[in-house]
Amino acid sequence: MRVGMMIGAERGGSARKVTGMLDEIAWAEGAGLDTVWVPQVPNDFDALVAVTLMGAHTTRIEFLTAVVPLQAQHPIALARQALSVHAATGGRLTLGVGPSHHWIVRDMLGLPYDRPAAYTRAYLEVLNAALSGTNSVDIENEAFRVHNPLDLPPVSPLPVLVAALGPVMLRLAGERADGTVLWMADERAVGEHVVPRIAKAAANAGRPAPRIVAGLPVCLCSSGEVAAARERANRILAEAETSPNYQRLLEHGDARDVGDLLAAGDESAILARFRRFADAGVTDLCVRFMPIGTGRDELLASKRRTQDAVAALAGQLR
Repeated sequence: MRVGMMIGAERGGSARKVTGMLDEIAWAEGAGLDTVWVPQVPNDFDALVAVTLMGAHTTRIEFLTAVVPLQAQHPIALARQALSVHAATGGRLTLGVGPSHHWIVRDMLGLPYDRPAAYTRAYLEVLNAALSGTNSVDIENEAFRVHNPLDLPPVSPLPVLVAALGPVMLRLAGERADGTVLWMADERAVGEHVVPRIAKAAANAGRPAPRIVAGLPVCLCSSGEVAAARERANRILAEAETSPNYQRLLEHGDARDVGDLLAAGDESAILARFRRFADAGVTDLCVRFMPIGTGRDELLASKRRTQDAVAALAGQLR
């Protein structure tokens, strides 16, 4: 199992965000992490622009968007942007996409959120064709009528992962993509709900075994601080409270909130949790550092300790 980290969605002005991302990616590449997970959130940096920025300051680390909402742009526009970023980073992009959530697409963007799985299927038909290196994309389906020339062959195959939480989306990800990106999925949800469905769909479609990328908050702390770490995770990362998609995914596992999902404790406790995810079928773990403390200095120190621990543990999981 490969281990990476999330970079992005941090507080501060735009100039400060740029400096922060460059500092973080320098640490990640120097620490030997395999991947960087770049989220696309409604009020922050464009994920693919962020990848381009960080890619120019690195040489080997892989970048994964997690995830670009499909409804916000035409599949040809997304393909053109992704192929450009893939070339600029020397073929180190994996494009994570998904239908997002009703509270982003419908409530924030004012776009329809009807039949998101059907829309994703139609979108992927166009996107996959555009990423294949064809000279022209000529597809007509229930959502798109596309006849578009495209002279932008990929510098190397550009993998596409689909955020898939329910059975229909997992089947679609197995049939039409290279894997899935998960959030709010614990070990049991991955092993009993996600992996069997997506692996079966990929096998039935004659595709390789899918990549399973799981997001996991992590905090290195003493056993006496675990409860405080979980409380802070629930306060900072409370998506499950507002997203029905995540609530339904939680029903397939043992975790009831993001605090339960948090890998917290000393190095041995964190390593044991990482190994349970690997045993469940996760191929890539994307860590979201969750520091604890009072004040900025304590939070930064906590984050650095957790980063160093994760970097050390990653080598034991490859």
